[in-house]
Amino acid sequence: MSILFFGKKTKNESDKILSIYLRVTINGERFEVSSQRYVETSKWSASAGKVKGSSEDARSINQYLDSLKQKVYAYQKNIALEGKDFTKEMLRLKWFGIEQRIHTLVEVFRQHNEQLKSLIGKDNSKATYTKYRTTLDHIISFLQWKFKRSDIEIAAINYSFITDFEFWLKSVQNCNHNTTIKYISNLRKIINLCLKNGWLIKDPFVGFKMTKKEVVREILTEEELQTLISKDIQNIRIRQVRDIFIFSCFTGLAYIDAKRLKRSEIVIGMDGERWIYTRRKKTDSPTRIPLLPVVQDIMEVYNDHPQCINEDCLLPIPSNAKLNAYLKEVADICGINKHLTFHIARHTFATTVTLNNGVPIESVSKMLGHKSIKITQIYAKILDKKVSEDMGILRKKFKNNNIQNSLKTAN
Repeated sequence: MSILFFGKKTKNESDKILSIYLRVTINGERFEVSSQRYVETSKWSASAGKVKGSSEDARSINQYLDSLKQKVYAYQKNIALEGKDFTKEMLRLKWFGIEQRIHTLVEVFRQHNEQLKSLIGKDNSKATYTKYRTTLDHIISFLQWKFKRSDIEIAAINYSFITDFEFWLKSVQNCNHNTTIKYISNLRKIINLCLKNGWLIKDPFVGFKMTKKEVVREILTEEELQTLISKDIQNIRIRQVRDIFIFSCFTGLAYIDAKRLKRSEIVIGMDGERWIYTRRKKTDSPTRIPLLPVVQDIMEVYNDHPQCINEDCLLPIPSNAKLNAYLKEVADICGINKHLTFHIARHTFATTVTLNNGVPIESVSKMLGHKSIKITQIYAKILDKKVSEDMGILRKKFKNNNIQNSLKTAN
């Protein structure tokens, strides 16, 4: 910090009078304010920053300027004692007696969530709002556990707060690593909001790693998928759920996108074949999917279904909870020893149906409606069968080339 006084000409430049200003420079930022004192140009010393001479008037002005200087140092000390950084903005608030509003984490988080709630169906989904609301509930519980209080000042949040919250989620709440990172990621959005508004000076997330652990995603093999398709299921309700699941296995549509799919979104593509032209609910990104024969067969089965006709939907899809509950029965009937959920169909499309049959990952990414191939790579796990086939080709190549023959000769 540096402090100096300088003279500034008055509006009427014909007057030989200077207005004396105080300038405080803090980390390169200047705070300037009028001292409300004036001096003749000839009596001002720019180098010394004070009035020349020892007259009563000169001594009076110089003493007053010294008091302003001491006032700055006093504010610097007080701000430091409050545990805050001494900045241009903090000095300005102190100088003019402006009461600084104290922002708290729960207050800011609640305001953010209210905005999310009002934008449901416009910029975000109800599921997104629910995730942030749950994160806030965890924050409130953590504050009671750690500090025995219901809120905390934004300025008090530091690296230790983040790591303690992580520990609490994993130990007390028994959250797994990836779920913990999701909650902390939601908190980070709020912290970034505070940083941008200047309510927090230092980012508490600096040095904190937020890497998720790789999850082995369940999928159906070709054999299991074939069993599912060929199984004769007498129960109409179970058979309908099986058909909807298979539909997603061969289109890659997530539950909400399959649920919202309308007949009008089945169009004739540039190749003369039928395609799905829709947009993903989650990302609002376009999705273009050519219809395979098994998909078209399922569509024909439900073409005259009352629900499809009345609601202009492609398939009579029940709620996600009911669908997943019925899928357990489907797995039992088909002898599939896996915990079937509707999202497994999307994984199966990405791996068993497309990638393992030679469809390039760029095309799979586009059909899944991903904005980045990196996201597709999470879904796209290559099965052992594909690895075996690829290595079989390489095995034949080495078997017929000179490398193996040379090795046999050498031995």
